Amino acid sequence: MSVRVFIDGAAGTTGLEIRDRLAGRSDISLVVLPDDRRKDPAARAGALNEADAVILCLPDDAAREAVALIENARVRVIDASTAHRTDPTWAYGFAELEPTSRQMLSGATRVSNPGCYPTGFLGLVRPLVRAGLLSAETLLSVNATSGYSGGGKSMIAEFEQGGGETEGFRLYALGLGHKHVPEMQQHAGLSHAPIFSPAVARSYRGMLVEVPIHLHAQPGAPRLSDLRDALTDAYRDSKIVHVMDGSPAKLTLERCAGTDRLELYVLGNDASGQARLVAALDNLGKGAAGAAVQNLNLVSGLEETAGLRL
Repeated sequence: MSVRVFIDGAAGTTGLEIRDRLAGRSDISLVVLPDDRRKDPAARAGALNEADAVILCLPDDAAREAVALIENARVRVIDASTAHRTDPTWAYGFAELEPTSRQMLSGATRVSNPGCYPTGFLGLVRPLVRAGLLSAETLLSVNATSGYSGGGKSMIAEFEQGGGETEGFRLYALGLGHKHVPEMQQHAGLSHAPIFSPAVARSYRGMLVEVPIHLHAQPGAPRLSDLRDALTDAYRDSKIVHVMDGSPAKLTLERCAGTDRLELYVLGNDASGQARLVAALDNLGKGAAGAAVQNLNLVSGLEETAGLRL
């Protein structure tokens, strides 16, 4: 029998990407409300409670309201908003993050989908903290750039139709209050919040996340090979997260655009005692819809990579 899935917020950017990944799958059947009933409270509550799994592609407050409407204890919920990412009663939906994450997700009924920027940051940093190569006390900064689709329909319209059509690059969250920071700190196991410097570029999709490291300031002054070996060991069995060899001449924002992969790079040189850790992903892929589909597969007992673009 197929798994009945209701996407609440299916008309949004992430919802549409999820639908594309689920289209044509014989193990999934979508619960779809007609356009004139999508905002009908009774119809929406019915769909939320009749599905086997629900994916929430909503603003934070609306996501909390949707969860409150679910009375059927059998319904599994995957929330793509920020609302529950630091809630200890929700499973954090990054299957590769910890050795126990995949098993935890397979039995979870409440899963918070990671943010796109935190996915790149945590993919790089968490295994190194766990291995003792980065101190939990270390002071980190994160420089990251996303395609403008990460801002949803309003930012897409701004860059393609409105006042943003002449912009090539935009820094934002200049007051250091971005809502992804608590998620980064908590799930990396850091004592101090990283300084997060996000930006948007004139490219529809794609993302680069960079974490510079002073190796001589870390326990035992690790070498680049130590960092790379720890990451390789952490993701050895993953079909989605890949630790890349070598030092490319350049990395583009679009490196993983259109895929659900996460590529990790350890760059720099040992002589300087400095490293540049870089993650490449698609903000709409592993950073959003791809992760949601992966989590849906896990909580439903389906093939983990089914529907993904690898």
